[in-house]
Amino acid sequence: MITKLTEEKIPRTVALVTLGCARNETDSEELAGRLAADGWLLINDPTKAEIAVINTCGFIESAKKDSIDALIQAHSLKGNGVTKAVVAVGCMAERYGNELVTALPEADAILGFDDYQEISARLSKIIDGGKISPHTPKDRRTLLPISPSSRQQEKSRKLISDQVPLGAVLRKRLDNAPIAPLKIASGCDRRCSFCAIPYFRGSFVSRTPTEIIEEAKWLADNGVSEIYLVSENTTSYGKDFGDLKLMEKLLPELSKINEIKRIRLSYLQPAEVRPTLLQAMVSVEKVVPYFDLSFQHANGDLLRKMRRFGDGEKFLHLISQIRALNPEAGIRSNFIVGFPGESDAQFMDLIEFLTEAQLDAIGIFGYSDEDKTEGATLTDKVEPDIISERRSELSTLVDELITQRAEARIGQKVSILVEDADEQEGRAEHQGPDVDGSTFIQSRNKYRVGEYVDAIVSEVSGVDLIAQAI
Repeated sequence: MITKLTEEKIPRTVALVTLGCARNETDSEELAGRLAADGWLLINDPTKAEIAVINTCGFIESAKKDSIDALIQAHSLKGNGVTKAVVAVGCMAERYGNELVTALPEADAILGFDDYQEISARLSKIIDGGKISPHTPKDRRTLLPISPSSRQQEKSRKLISDQVPLGAVLRKRLDNAPIAPLKIASGCDRRCSFCAIPYFRGSFVSRTPTEIIEEAKWLADNGVSEIYLVSENTTSYGKDFGDLKLMEKLLPELSKINEIKRIRLSYLQPAEVRPTLLQAMVSVEKVVPYFDLSFQHANGDLLRKMRRFGDGEKFLHLISQIRALNPEAGIRSNFIVGFPGESDAQFMDLIEFLTEAQLDAIGIFGYSDEDKTEGATLTDKVEPDIISERRSELSTLVDELITQRAEARIGQKVSILVEDADEQEGRAEHQGPDVDGSTFIQSRNKYRVGEYVDAIVSEVSGVDLIAQAI
């Protein structure tokens, strides 16, 4: 009798390196899900993988530099006898496409969002020595109707290929953290004059509540107890379904998932924050009182030039509304200094606003021109040295302000989600992941990652809190 032997297929290995924001993290886990489903073995250490995939960030100059550095570092691995190729994906790859070929010879391929659905075939071809022509960048806003209500009627969802398909959880966790981002929408309809995100991410498209709830349950089954709802503009969720109050309906449904203990919202546009959303965020069980508000500046005239709404007075009113509902709510925001035409008086308006606002966390960015933005065409540029001086001055003030805000929490009871068992470090409800401070627990007990610990804030270390376990 002749026995036919079949050789077991050895899986190809891939390492995913993620840069940038939480939205990129969800994209990487979608890519991981696609690759794992097709038999790839995911490796944490790029030095031990046949191909390294760098999920780049293209938001601002410093982020682009970090992405380029990561690609160069990964390219240096190609002499180790294991790594055969380095591939760039993500926002910078989508945004510049074939423009990166000459600038980034370290990358064996530049893949855009439209390559994601065929990522397995693309990577296999690259490892086998094949070449994939990089895409020519295009304005992704043109791929869908201008009217938000018409977008959900678009039958070809592949036009938004960086999203998870309808009715499926195509995702694989790349870590064991008790918190995970959950993408609720993709793209943006705003036309802020400093921002290129709508150009390369496309128009705003909400995921259905069913998709989101299904993925939240999947995350809960995979060890997540805090979900972080992310998008380019969370306050716009549901507008393409014709229901701007859809978030208020979604939050109670997410709260019903037993294993989920916390729900956190990110990136809220101040001009779109409505009373019903505020009420839902402070009243729905498990939604933490955390408000990530995109102010960007406080001078009304400069904000109009940025193609944004509001001013310092309106923003302070919104902050007072939030704190009237929950005095212990955490509020964070980012600000740009040196936008074209910013005068000394307008810069002082920003300083005065921040002094009054008493925010919990503040990010300060010096303006820089971004391709495909209106801001890059403006002629009244602020000198780089003045931008640097203003950024330095404001950063110093911010350090003092957020320390004062942290000190005001001494004596406050907090619930801490432990994320580092060695340091006994975690985050209270008012502290967002990665961008805000953290809380260090002092106790005779040793708490495990994922545990929730009630404690009393006893002292501060800059923006970080130190709390005594109850």
